[in-house]
Amino acid sequence: MRLTVPWRRRARVSTQEKQAATGFIALQGAAEAQWTGTDYLSLAREGFMGNAVAHRCVRLLAEAAAAVPWLVSENGHEIEDHPVRSLLDAPNSRQAGPAFMEALYGHLLIAGNAYVELVEAGGEARELHLLRPDKISIVTDESGWPVALDHRSGSAKRCISLEQGSALHLSLFHPLDDLYGFAPLAAARTALDTHNAASRWNKALLDNSARPSGALVYAPKEGGNLSPDQFDRLKAQLEEGYAGAKRAGRPMLLEGGLDWKAMSLSPRDMDFGGARDGAAREIALAFGVPPMLLGIPGDNTYANYQEANRAFYRLTVLPMLVRTGAALSGFLSQAFVETIRLWFDADQIEGLSAERDQLWSRVENASFLTEDEKREAVGYGAR
Repeated sequence: MRLTVPWRRRARVSTQEKQAATGFIALQGAAEAQWTGTDYLSLAREGFMGNAVAHRCVRLLAEAAAAVPWLVSENGHEIEDHPVRSLLDAPNSRQAGPAFMEALYGHLLIAGNAYVELVEAGGEARELHLLRPDKISIVTDESGWPVALDHRSGSAKRCISLEQGSALHLSLFHPLDDLYGFAPLAAARTALDTHNAASRWNKALLDNSARPSGALVYAPKEGGNLSPDQFDRLKAQLEEGYAGAKRAGRPMLLEGGLDWKAMSLSPRDMDFGGARDGAAREIALAFGVPPMLLGIPGDNTYANYQEANRAFYRLTVLPMLVRTGAALSGFLSQAFVETIRLWFDADQIEGLSAERDQLWSRVENASFLTEDEKREAVGYGAR
C-alpha cells in the first residue's frame, strides 16, 4: 500500500545537497485481511458449501438432532395419536418430519435464526413451512418489540404476523442484537477463512509442481536485454508448456544466454497442515463437536470414540433439542388452543445407549426398591 505524505514545500535544493542524499525511503503498509461476511449467504457459501469441516459439523448436528423422535404430552400425560404428533411427522407435502427438522437446525447453525410458518385451513393447523433466513426481515412496533415477519420472494412481499401465532422465530443468543440471533459459524469465520485460504494455497502449490515459480536468468556473453516482444513470447511459452500439474517434471529446453534458477519453499513455509488442523479444531469448537468425531488429528481429549460421542450428545445435541422443544411447545399450544409439551425420547438416542445400560444395571441391583419403583426410576409406569 502506497502512502502519500503531504510534504511541506521547500526551497530549491542545490546540486551539492542532492549529491549528499544517500537513500530513498519507501513507506509500505500490510494489506488488511479480508474476512467472510456474517450474513447468511456468505456463511452458507464459504462455510457450509465451501468448507468440508463446517459442512460436516452442521450435518452431524442437524442429522443427530433430527433423528430424535418427539413425545407429545398434554396435562402431563403422553398422547401417542395427538394431532401435533401427526403434524410433526408430516409437516408439509414436500418434507417428512426428519427432513423438516434437519433444515430447521441447519438454519439455526448457519444463520443463528430459523423461521417457521403455520398454514391453517378450515380453522385447523394443516402444514408447517420453513422460511429461508436471508428472505426474512423482522418488523417491530413503536416500542421495538417484534410483531411480524416481512418475507420476500423475488418481487413478491408479504407480512406474516407473529402475535397471531402464524409464525415462529427461533434464534440463538446474540449479545449485541435484540432481534436476530448469532450463528456459531459466524464465531468461527476467522478459522473458516484460514482453513479455506490454506486449502487454496496448497492447491496452487500442487498446480505448480509443489514449488514456487523459479527465476529465468538472461545473461548473454555480449550483454544486452530481451526486447519486449521476446520477453512476452518467452513468458507465453513457459505458461503454455511448463505450468500446471499435468506438465510437472517436463524437461525445459533453453537457448543461449538463458539459465533456470530453481526456487523452493522452506519447511516452515510448507507447514500448512498444522495451520489447517488448528483452524479445523476451532471450527469444531464453535459448533460443540468433538474433533475426534471429525477425524481431526492432534486432539485426544476423550479417551475413546464412544466417550466423545456421548459428550457430543450431552453437551451439544440435547441442549438444542430442549431449546427447540420449548419453542415449538408454546407455538403449537397457541395454534391448538391446548397446553402442549414436546419432549425428546432419550431412550431412542443411540448415542446414549451406554448410559442407559448403566442406569438399568444400577436400578436392577438396588434391592431396596420394589419392582414398580424400579420401573418408575427408568421412565416406565407400574406393571
